Amino acid sequence: MSENKTELIKKIENIIEQIRPYLQQDGGDIKFVELTDDNVVNVELTGACGSCPYSTMTLKNGVEAAVVKALPEIKSVEAINL
Repeated sequence: MSENKTELIKKIENIIEQIRPYLQQDGGDIKFVELTDDNVVNVELTGACGSCPYSTMTLKNGVEAAVVKALPEIKSVEAINL
């Protein structure tokens, strides 16, 4: 794995850590799974987020918006379990 990709993953995990408390307040959680070669972040939504009808909105409007704002090279954030 390239040093750039390793650094990018660290930054992504840092952003997810900042978002996690908001999801945990509602009984959910998020886990970083992988960064694909085409800069798509795969995450797993767990707890209440795994079954919440609004989880896609949370993912796109919250998590993806925060990650892409901080790291414009990221194309999208996808939940592998939705």
